[in-house]
Amino acid sequence: MNREMTVDQQKLVEAWQEQLPILLNSGDKAQVQADEADSRAIRIHIEVEGRQMYSFDFACTYVDSREVQVSLIDVEQDGKTVDERTDIIQQLVSDYTRHIHQCAQTLQSLTHS
Repeated sequence: MNREMTVDQQKLVEAWQEQLPILLNSGDKAQVQADEADSRAIRIHIEVEGRQMYSFDFACTYVDSREVQVSLIDVEQDGKTVDERTDIIQQLVSDYTRHIHQCAQTLQSLTHS
């Protein structure tokens, strides 16, 4: 049963900004912004703690009020785009995608009301 999401995008961004850092690894930083081109989507920027200086950009689009589609937009290391096909980056992308899905599940009380 697909239900259209009716939550204000700015309220959604605020909820994500509050909840996502709790689910990430200690020391990682996240910024969440509205996707100005799509009212059903948010943009997530994650900076990984540590010496590798990786940062990840994801698009998170609500398919309906309960399901999100997560897409990797970019991976950078120390401000430079890197090959995202390496094993370590694929593992990090997988971990962060899982955290993003966990956050969407946590916020279902907001999105699926």
